[in-house]
Amino acid sequence: MGLVFRRRVNLGRSAHLNVSKSGVSASKRAGRVTVNSRGRVSVRVLPGLSFRLGGKR
Repeated sequence: MGLVFRRRVNLGRSAHLNVSKSGVSASKRAGRVTVNSRGRVSVRVLPGLSFRLGGKR
């Protein structure tokens, strides 16, 4: 098990800047769907449950 570094900076009501060991990305939320600058799409199904599509790991 390794050390994980992740930081999320709020840029407004539905925009965030994510900083981690692998780099920086931005994300924008619209309703139940979140899209980030790396091409990953996340759809919230229920509170605490989401489905992720595409993008790099």
